[in-house]
Amino acid sequence: MNFRRSRGIFVRILSIALVTAGFTQASWAGMVGTDYIVEANAREASLARVEALLASDDVATQLQSLGVDKAVIQDRLQGLTNTELASLAGQIDQQVAGGDALALIGAVFLVLLILELVGVTDIFKSI
Repeated sequence: MNFRRSRGIFVRILSIALVTAGFTQASWAGMVGTDYIVEANAREASLARVEALLASDDVATQLQSLGVDKAVIQDRLQGLTNTELASLAGQIDQQVAGGDALALIGAVFLVLLILELVGVTDIFKSI
């Protein structure tokens, strides 16, 4: 009698194991490459740089005056590829904050020249 009870339990456990064997999930493990980590970090840095610019007060008010929603901006930023995002961040870094310094120097020189010719100042003694 004990053998029949043990056999019944064994059959039940074996049938449950066979039924659930088809539901197992395969897990694929692998090494994460260095290039993947570098690209992910570069993307995060570029995204943070662009988001910091967009979060500044003057840019935010200009975008709001143009009727651009912040959620749309975030969606479009997330949709950019890594190269597009790096290009955008690079273009932001290349922009001059206060204008062209050479134009400023030229304007100051022109004002000084006009003041010298009019006789208000005596900066250029050899003219």
